Amino acid sequence: MSKGGSYDAIVIGGGHNGLVCAAYMAKAGKRVCVLERRHVLGGCATTEELWPGYKVSTAAYVISLLLPQIVKDLKLKENGLAVLPRTPSSFTPLPDGRSLLMGPEAGLNHREISQFSTKDAEAFPKYESLLERVADVLEPVLSEAAPDPLPLPASWRRIGWGKKLRDTRKLWAMHRAMKRLGADQPAAVELLTGAARPILERHFESEVLKATLATDAIIGAFLSISSPGSAYVLLHHVMGEAGGARGVWGYVRGGMGALSTALAKTCEQLGVEIRREAPVRAINTAAAGSSARATGVTLEDGSLLEAPIVASSVDAHLTFERFLEPSALPDEFRSAVANIDYASASMKINLALAEPPNWSARPSKPGEVAPQHHGTMHVGPSLDYLERAYEDARAGRPAEEPILEATMATSVDDTIAPPGKHILSMFVQYAPFNLKEGSWDDIKEDFADRCVAKLAEYAPNVPAAIEHRQVLSPLDLERVYGITGGNIMQGAMNANQLYCFRPVAGWADHRTPLKGLYLCGAASHPGGGVMGACGKNAATEILRDRL
Repeated sequence: MSKGGSYDAIVIGGGHNGLVCAAYMAKAGKRVCVLERRHVLGGCATTEELWPGYKVSTAAYVISLLLPQIVKDLKLKENGLAVLPRTPSSFTPLPDGRSLLMGPEAGLNHREISQFSTKDAEAFPKYESLLERVADVLEPVLSEAAPDPLPLPASWRRIGWGKKLRDTRKLWAMHRAMKRLGADQPAAVELLTGAARPILERHFESEVLKATLATDAIIGAFLSISSPGSAYVLLHHVMGEAGGARGVWGYVRGGMGALSTALAKTCEQLGVEIRREAPVRAINTAAAGSSARATGVTLEDGSLLEAPIVASSVDAHLTFERFLEPSALPDEFRSAVANIDYASASMKINLALAEPPNWSARPSKPGEVAPQHHGTMHVGPSLDYLERAYEDARAGRPAEEPILEATMATSVDDTIAPPGKHILSMFVQYAPFNLKEGSWDDIKEDFADRCVAKLAEYAPNVPAAIEHRQVLSPLDLERVYGITGGNIMQGAMNANQLYCFRPVAGWADHRTPLKGLYLCGAASHPGGGVMGACGKNAATEILRDRL
């Protein structure tokens, strides 16, 4: 049995949000313990040496949304965090031998898009400008707890005047920010709630440009590009500054786990105790009804850890339906939690390559790292291609022609693979968690073969260059990373599960019906992505309560 202990606060889960939350609480003088189920920190933002010399970002693979304030407050750069920009940032090969290369370099997008449409080349900066204006309004909303504006029954929750005033301030600030958009307000509303396809078709005529942008709108979601809510992710294209400038996405030197390593160093410097291989069995409670409160946790080995504050960075299903007895929560809250959508259709394939992909549409010298290798390499040449892949998944089967979003961090980071070797990460859509026939354990390797074969249609050298392969099916994502349904966002990022509705209406401020228990992971506002805002905002609310 592991040792027990008594703390001011316990954080369940050593992902980046859990570590951020722990660090901010420790900065405020709290004695904090972080409990991580696995042997490695980071949750989905982790690096593992799967094969000798290969340090693989097994799940999350790029960064941009991480709040600059967190980097500064927690001294992450001083503790080793280095983000390497990706320029160019996007490459889409086409079956007919043409391709589209895009990035922040002056003139690049205009030259490349002009190959397909001079009209689109002129329209693209205007489209980007619109997204940037909307993102400028949205970004401040990410860095504070969401308000609870709905007039819910008083029996659900008693909200004091202090919180009511804060929520009113937040809503008024949002109102003023939206007012600054002026005539762009209808477009902003559509971006926040609408579908990606009609927006892109309204702005552009070239299929390759629309498909490139649309792919970003559905990665990680079980939505089609015609589904309401898919447009919201388009905004992420221009958000965040972790890559060094607005909208520039980057690789973390040493793999995504280097972020977690930097956070862990900060935590340890602040006195946080981090326990690995310490899975939680239950959240302990005392009293009942409105007087009920969290008192700590019990680990799987039977150890008891006590604390008046428990902050959970795992998802709502695990927190409320696995770690707590039903009697610990009001019936209406449990019912709302049970209805959270975890639909997922993503798969991750990590390849160790003897040489980079040699794209038929833009050939490179054997073994050469070329500009097209730096950013995200898209296989998904048309909007209809993307739609067909979704229809397969909606029918309960993996996409016959999968959508591939491939990245090769070794193009700019020489610390994660042996000299001359490379790591290719492929995020795949659509791979539905719930299959109509069979099981993922039986079919995942065959589907991975299909994905590699699809990649080989565009880069014929890849199959022979593969030295090692890791395949993470949606079921594997759930098992390994503890994310229900394999959903990398800890719950779908649909409009009814965002902002004041995340995780459920009435409890958007990281608090829960159980006093002393808080959510600090992506299950809370602002949701998924490696941004750290969930952990930071939760810590602010915890410290406000002064438990």
